[in-house]
Amino acid sequence: MNQLTFFQKLKNRVRVNGQNNKILVDDNKSLKISKTKIVIKGKNNTLHIKSGVKINGSFIEIVGNNCSIIIGKNSIIGDGCYISAKEENIHLIIGDECMLSRNAKLMTSDGHPIYQDGIIINSAKDIKLKDKVWIADYVTILKGVEVGANSVVGIGSILTKSIPNGSVAVGNPAKVVKDGISWEH
Repeated sequence: MNQLTFFQKLKNRVRVNGQNNKILVDDNKSLKISKTKIVIKGKNNTLHIKSGVKINGSFIEIVGNNCSIIIGKNSIIGDGCYISAKEENIHLIIGDECMLSRNAKLMTSDGHPIYQDGIIINSAKDIKLKDKVWIADYVTILKGVEVGANSVVGIGSILTKSIPNGSVAVGNPAKVVKDGISWEH
Protein backbone atom coordinates (compact mmCIF):
# COMPACT_ATOMS: atom_id res chain seq x y z
CA MET A 1 0.00 0.00 0.00
CA ASN A 2 1.06 3.56 -0.70
CA GLN A 3 0.46 7.06 0.59
CA LEU A 4 -0.96 9.84 -1.56
CA THR A 5 1.73 11.21 -3.87
CA PHE A 6 3.02 14.76 -3.52
CA PHE A 7 1.17 15.69 -6.72
CA GLN A 8 -2.10 14.21 -5.43
CA LYS A 9 -1.70 16.18 -2.20
CA LEU A 10 -0.96 19.33 -4.21
CA LYS A 11 -4.12 18.95 -6.36
CA ASN A 12 -6.23 18.41 -3.25
CA ARG A 13 -6.37 19.95 0.22
CA VAL A 14 -5.07 17.31 2.63
CA ARG A 15 -4.78 18.03 6.37
CA VAL A 16 -3.74 15.30 8.80
CA ASN A 17 -3.29 16.26 12.48
CA GLY A 18 -2.80 14.06 15.52
CA GLN A 19 -1.01 10.80 16.19
CA ASN A 20 -0.73 7.68 14.03
CA ASN A 21 -3.25 8.82 11.39
CA LYS A 22 -2.87 7.27 7.93
CA ILE A 23 -4.05 7.67 4.37
CA LEU A 24 -3.54 4.37 2.53
CA VAL A 25 -3.88 4.02 -1.23
CA ASP A 26 -3.82 0.58 -2.89
CA ASP A 27 -2.78 1.85 -6.34
CA ASN A 28 -1.69 5.45 -6.93
CA LYS A 29 -1.74 4.98 -10.71
CA SER A 30 -5.43 4.02 -10.87
CA LEU A 31 -6.60 6.60 -8.29
CA LYS A 32 -8.22 9.70 -9.77
CA ILE A 33 -8.74 12.35 -7.11
CA SER A 34 -9.08 16.07 -7.68
CA LYS A 35 -10.44 19.18 -5.96
CA THR A 36 -11.10 17.14 -2.82
CA LYS A 37 -10.58 18.19 0.78
CA ILE A 38 -9.41 15.52 3.24
CA VAL A 39 -9.26 16.27 6.97
CA ILE A 40 -8.11 13.74 9.58
CA LYS A 41 -7.87 14.75 13.25
CA GLY A 42 -7.32 12.64 16.36
CA LYS A 43 -5.46 9.39 16.96
CA ASN A 44 -5.16 6.07 15.11
CA ASN A 45 -7.51 7.00 12.25
CA THR A 46 -7.29 5.55 8.74
CA LEU A 47 -8.56 6.58 5.32
CA HIS A 48 -8.11 3.59 2.97
CA ILE A 49 -8.73 4.17 -0.74
CA LYS A 50 -8.69 1.00 -2.82
CA SER A 51 -7.70 0.70 -6.51
CA GLY A 52 -9.61 2.32 -9.36
CA VAL A 53 -11.41 4.90 -7.18
CA LYS A 54 -12.49 8.26 -8.65
CA ILE A 55 -13.21 11.20 -6.33
CA ASN A 56 -13.98 14.70 -7.56
CA GLY A 57 -14.70 17.86 -5.61
CA SER A 58 -15.71 16.19 -2.35
CA PHE A 59 -15.01 16.54 1.38
CA ILE A 60 -13.83 13.54 3.40
CA GLU A 61 -13.30 13.87 7.14
CA ILE A 62 -12.35 11.67 10.05
CA VAL A 63 -12.48 13.36 13.45
CA GLY A 64 -11.98 11.27 16.57
CA ASN A 65 -9.96 8.26 17.61
CA ASN A 66 -9.69 4.77 16.09
CA CYS A 67 -12.05 5.66 13.24
CA SER A 68 -11.82 4.64 9.59
CA ILE A 69 -13.25 5.31 6.17
CA ILE A 70 -12.75 2.64 3.51
CA ILE A 71 -13.59 3.36 -0.13
CA GLY A 72 -13.88 0.14 -2.14
CA LYS A 73 -12.41 -0.75 -5.53
CA ASN A 74 -13.69 1.09 -8.62
CA SER A 75 -16.06 3.28 -6.62
CA ILE A 76 -16.98 6.77 -7.83
CA ILE A 77 -17.64 9.74 -5.56
CA GLY A 78 -19.10 12.75 -7.38
CA ASP A 79 -18.91 16.51 -6.88
CA GLY A 80 -20.02 17.98 -3.58
CA CYS A 81 -20.16 14.73 -1.60
CA TYR A 82 -19.55 14.83 2.15
CA ILE A 83 -18.25 11.66 3.83
CA SER A 84 -17.74 11.89 7.58
CA ALA A 85 -16.68 9.46 10.33
CA LYS A 86 -16.60 11.05 13.78
CA GLU A 87 -16.21 10.16 17.47
CA GLU A 88 -14.64 6.92 18.80
CA ASN A 89 -14.21 3.53 17.05
CA ILE A 90 -16.52 4.50 14.18
CA HIS A 91 -16.23 3.02 10.69
CA LEU A 92 -17.71 4.14 7.38
CA ILE A 93 -17.34 1.55 4.64
CA ILE A 94 -18.13 2.06 0.98
CA GLY A 95 -18.03 -1.26 -0.87
CA ASP A 96 -16.59 -2.06 -4.28
CA GLU A 97 -18.13 -0.52 -7.43
CA CYS A 98 -20.34 1.92 -5.55
CA MET A 99 -21.44 5.17 -7.12
CA LEU A 100 -22.21 8.31 -5.12
CA SER A 101 -23.75 10.96 -7.33
CA ARG A 102 -23.45 14.69 -6.71
CA ASN A 103 -23.97 16.15 -3.24
CA ALA A 104 -24.50 12.87 -1.38
CA LYS A 105 -23.88 12.99 2.38
CA LEU A 106 -22.83 10.07 4.58
CA MET A 107 -22.62 11.03 8.26
CA THR A 108 -21.87 8.68 11.15
CA SER A 109 -22.58 11.42 13.68
CA ASP A 110 -25.10 14.20 14.27
CA GLY A 111 -22.14 16.57 14.58
CA HIS A 112 -22.75 17.71 18.15
CA PRO A 113 -23.61 15.73 21.28
CA ILE A 114 -27.07 15.99 22.84
CA TYR A 115 -27.23 15.26 26.57
CA GLN A 116 -30.05 14.04 28.78
CA ASP A 117 -29.31 13.80 32.50
CA GLY A 118 -25.60 14.17 31.68
CA ILE A 119 -25.58 11.22 29.25
CA ILE A 120 -25.06 11.55 25.49
CA ILE A 121 -28.22 10.32 23.76
CA ASN A 122 -27.07 10.64 20.14
CA SER A 123 -23.84 8.64 19.90
CA ALA A 124 -22.25 8.05 16.50
CA LYS A 125 -22.82 4.74 14.66
CA ASP A 126 -21.16 2.99 11.71
CA ILE A 127 -22.37 3.26 8.10
CA LYS A 128 -21.85 0.50 5.55
CA LEU A 129 -22.60 0.48 1.84
CA LYS A 130 -22.18 -3.05 0.54
CA ASP A 131 -20.86 -3.66 -2.99
CA LYS A 132 -22.43 -2.00 -6.03
CA VAL A 133 -24.66 0.58 -4.35
CA TRP A 134 -25.89 3.64 -6.27
CA ILE A 135 -26.58 6.73 -4.20
CA ALA A 136 -28.35 9.35 -6.34
CA ASP A 137 -28.00 13.18 -6.15
CA TYR A 138 -28.68 14.94 -2.84
CA VAL A 139 -29.13 11.74 -0.80
CA THR A 140 -28.33 11.81 2.91
CA ILE A 141 -27.41 8.59 4.72
CA LEU A 142 -27.45 8.84 8.49
CA LYS A 143 -25.66 6.95 11.25
CA GLY A 144 -26.33 3.26 11.82
CA VAL A 145 -27.48 2.55 8.25
CA GLU A 146 -26.41 -0.43 6.14
CA VAL A 147 -27.30 -0.40 2.43
CA GLY A 148 -27.52 -3.87 0.88
CA ALA A 149 -25.55 -4.87 -2.22
CA ASN A 150 -26.94 -3.94 -5.63
CA SER A 151 -29.29 -1.32 -4.15
CA VAL A 152 -30.30 2.19 -5.25
CA VAL A 153 -31.28 5.18 -3.11
CA GLY A 154 -33.32 7.73 -5.12
CA ILE A 155 -32.70 11.45 -5.60
CA GLY A 156 -33.12 13.64 -2.53
CA SER A 157 -33.87 10.75 -0.17
CA ILE A 158 -32.90 10.67 3.50
CA LEU A 159 -32.00 7.15 4.56
CA THR A 160 -32.45 6.63 8.31
CA LYS A 161 -32.84 2.82 8.36
CA SER A 162 -30.99 -0.05 6.72
CA ILE A 163 -32.24 -1.53 3.44
CA PRO A 164 -31.74 -5.08 2.08
CA ASN A 165 -29.81 -6.25 -0.99
CA GLY A 166 -31.32 -5.48 -4.40
CA SER A 167 -33.75 -2.79 -3.29
CA VAL A 168 -34.75 0.74 -4.30
CA ALA A 169 -35.45 3.20 -1.49
CA VAL A 170 -36.89 6.70 -1.95
CA GLY A 171 -38.39 9.51 0.11
CA ASN A 172 -37.94 11.33 3.39
CA PRO A 173 -37.54 9.20 5.36
CA ALA A 174 -36.63 6.74 2.61
CA LYS A 175 -38.67 3.57 2.30
CA VAL A 176 -38.10 0.50 0.12
CA VAL A 177 -40.38 0.71 -2.94
CA LYS A 178 -38.89 -2.11 -5.07
CA ASP A 179 -36.90 -5.25 -4.40
CA GLY A 180 -35.12 -7.88 -6.47
CA ILE A 181 -33.46 -5.23 -8.66
CA SER A 182 -30.00 -4.83 -10.19
CA TRP A 183 -28.46 -1.88 -12.00
CA GLU A 184 -25.55 -1.01 -14.35
CA HIS A 185 -23.08 1.85 -14.53
